[in-house]
Amino acid sequence: MVVGFRAMRLLHNVFMLFIFFVVVSLADGGSIGVNYGRIANNLPSAAKVVNLLKSQGLDRVKVYDPDPAVLKALSGSGIKVTVNLPNELLSAAARRPSFAYSWVKNNVAAYHPSTAIEAIAVGNEVFVDTHNTTRYLIPALYNIQKALVKYNFHGDIKISSPIALSALQTSYPSSAGSFRPDLIEPVFKPMLEFLRKTGSSLMINVYPFFAYESNADVIPLDYALFRENPGVADAGNGLRYFSLFDAQIDAVFAAMSALKYDDVPIIVSETGWPSKGDSNELGATVENAAAYNGNLVRRVLSGGGTPLRPHADLTVYLFALFNENKKVGPTSERNFGLFYPDEKKVYDIPFTAEGLKGYRDNSPAPVTGVEQRVSTANGQTWCVAKGEAGKDKLQAGLDYACGEGGADCHPIQPGSTCFDPNTLEAHASFAFNSYYQKKGRAFGTCFFGGAAYIVSQQPRSRNVDVFLIR
Repeated sequence: MVVGFRAMRLLHNVFMLFIFFVVVSLADGGSIGVNYGRIANNLPSAAKVVNLLKSQGLDRVKVYDPDPAVLKALSGSGIKVTVNLPNELLSAAARRPSFAYSWVKNNVAAYHPSTAIEAIAVGNEVFVDTHNTTRYLIPALYNIQKALVKYNFHGDIKISSPIALSALQTSYPSSAGSFRPDLIEPVFKPMLEFLRKTGSSLMINVYPFFAYESNADVIPLDYALFRENPGVADAGNGLRYFSLFDAQIDAVFAAMSALKYDDVPIIVSETGWPSKGDSNELGATVENAAAYNGNLVRRVLSGGGTPLRPHADLTVYLFALFNENKKVGPTSERNFGLFYPDEKKVYDIPFTAEGLKGYRDNSPAPVTGVEQRVSTANGQTWCVAKGEAGKDKLQAGLDYACGEGGADCHPIQPGSTCFDPNTLEAHASFAFNSYYQKKGRAFGTCFFGGAAYIVSQQPRSRNVDVFLIR
């Protein structure tokens, strides 16, 4: 009987470790895509671009026009594609259902599903379009949707329209986020209703760079680049923000919540940081671009949503794949690229969870993860168990930390100094913190399948304190 019990216990531990690694590898992670802009005369062929995307592990791409060469090159690649119906076609798509049908026929049905089109972006930042196309947006959305239904694509292809943050009347503090009053009734309420009915997401373009550039005297650079910082308290919702990116997204969530559309998710359809700018474009450097995008990738792939929506993983599209030499405007506009036209990286950052294992930002430690973004003056942090994660996750994490993880778990054995309180959560906190401190508080070492989080004040639990002063 004893042998059988031990065997069963061993099998249980092996099973729980398996579950633990499945949870770590498959859950709690967002998705990274890239915007493939082509306003340039020196870019590689579409076939080379597809090979580049695959070599970098990028499996999502958004294109700004349905160019046949690009959509054909993406055929069979497995890369998920978002295609754009340009602003200049909104009027025709809104006024003539036949035009919307023809557009879907020629630019979607002709390629899908071999080219894995997953979304259509109807227009882009329509509210700031100087050609006054806002009034066409809602009817265009519905006509394109009707065309998808005709082809029976509406189940796997979603429709949205990327908005700029200028669509907000108020964005600070995040809890006060609200849409412009002139857009609420004619646009946002019907658009959010459309997104809810079709199971689609609101696409938003988020650029902390522009906020920092215009307000560098009040916005700390570390706060904009996901680096360690004291954070910004929001008295309206009681949350503390450690990145401008999260604060901007939560301002949109708050605006949606004010209209009773809490259930509509968000996709970040554009975000990035330029590697070069004019003399008055503060912060536009290679180092800052690498820090922002590298830390952003880590923050997204580490899982979790925002402080206001902590359980909603994010899909984020980096802007942009290449530097585009024909874009007009300040120097920064031509230098948002992750790659030069010769396919060499502008700076070396990973785009996958595997690539992140050896990645380190050569700057102050980045701020990552929703539950884990904490900071103190002396940099000291502790890893504790998350009771609400449940017994299975806590036990799996505890088994890993004390086993393969190599944490010092002797003090929580029966009769030892930290055995009491004899609870799973207390023992897990001790083991998690032992592992976390042993690993130098490195990124990702306080996670345990979502069963742990970092705190910036020394825990009061006796077993954790004893470990810290040993």
